Amino acid sequence: MSIAIDTNVLVRLLVQDDATQCAAARRLVEDAAQAEEPVLIMLCALLETEWVLRSRYKLDKTSIAGAFARLLESGDVEFEHEPTVEETLHLWSQSSRADFADCLLSARAVHLGRSRFMTFDVGASRLPRAELLA
Repeated sequence: MSIAIDTNVLVRLLVQDDATQCAAARRLVEDAAQAEEPVLIMLCALLETEWVLRSRYKLDKTSIAGAFARLLESGDVEFEHEPTVEETLHLWSQSSRADFADCLLSARAVHLGRSRFMTFDVGASRLPRAELLA
């Protein structure tokens, strides 16, 4: 089956605000799980989902992080790079100043073998291995 899902499918699964689309999304995930090929959530879709949940649905950081953590625990979906997602959620939970995107970028840089993450963003510079570029 080998399926990746778009942000709008992931959002429907999480917010369940459209009964028809939510049912279709759930069916897709269940069918893929039964075929033992969980749907893939790409990092870009996860990043965009956080933005949609925060800006359009006005969900707070705790609610979004909780939803993403439940996805990590689910056997019905898989992530493009699960260690990056886990590290992102850890960094995000520890930082009051860095946003989700900063945490994702920093975590991905580490998993791509980079020892430093350079930024002009003061909040992001407080992340481990991040440095403010002056």
